[in-house]
Amino acid sequence: MDSNLHSPERRLIELRIEHADLDALIDRASQQVPVDELMMRRLKKRRLALRDLLARLELALDPKEPA
Repeated sequence: MDSNLHSPERRLIELRIEHADLDALIDRASQQVPVDELMMRRLKKRRLALRDLLARLELALDPKEPA
């Protein structure tokens, strides 16, 4: 069971949840007046880094090319 807690599949799920949470946070923050531009840039940068990490992990788990 302990190995399941640290599996790449579980990490992928956790990252997807974090990405969705950031999306929601960015949506809420963009509706506030005044918009904190520095915070928005940081949140968007983190979301982009998560998206890149998700793409790399998905590719490692399910490569399109045969190895």
